Amino acid sequence: MKLRKKIVTLIAVLALAITGTAMAIPVATGQTAETSTKVLKFDVAEDATRFIFDEAPVFEDGLPAYGNAFVTSGYIYEHGTLNGSDGVLPDGSPEFPDKVIGSWICRGWFIGDGAHTQSGALVVTTQYYQFGDEPGRETIVMDGVEIADVNELLYRAITGGTGKYSNARGQGTQELLGFNQLEGVNLRFELSVNTAP
Repeated sequence: MKLRKKIVTLIAVLALAITGTAMAIPVATGQTAETSTKVLKFDVAEDATRFIFDEAPVFEDGLPAYGNAFVTSGYIYEHGTLNGSDGVLPDGSPEFPDKVIGSWICRGWFIGDGAHTQSGALVVTTQYYQFGDEPGRETIVMDGVEIADVNELLYRAITGGTGKYSNARGQGTQELLGFNQLEGVNLRFELSVNTAP
């Protein structure tokens, strides 16, 4: 009887081992989907009528100080559309509606010397680039520091996305082109996005 129990137990252990090995084969091979890199270039014009910052901390002049949180949004344009001072009309609507390819949302905090920063790190932000009209369908997210210097490139990390960019990773450059008539930023981007084919 004891021998029979040992044999049954041994068979059960072997069956589990074989099943476990079979199930582990895909993991053990270390196979991963190949990735491809896509370069995206576009411009962004901020609609400063939608720039909202916290009531504190602020300087005596009312401008945001270090640590102040904010949110803003704007328009994604075809690459090369903006010259640094255009892109948004006085009412906040896009100046070139036929060249709008998506929307931009930016949230973050002031660093450096807050809104008084003349050069160097100004804010740390998360930016959402939504391509097309349907919220969340096709987006890329990028994080990092932004600087106050015009026409200087800086690198930011691509941290994810949705739709065909659901596996997005990589880095991108951001350039401050200048300020539009609403005092919103005009930006130019070049993103090297790693995505699954």
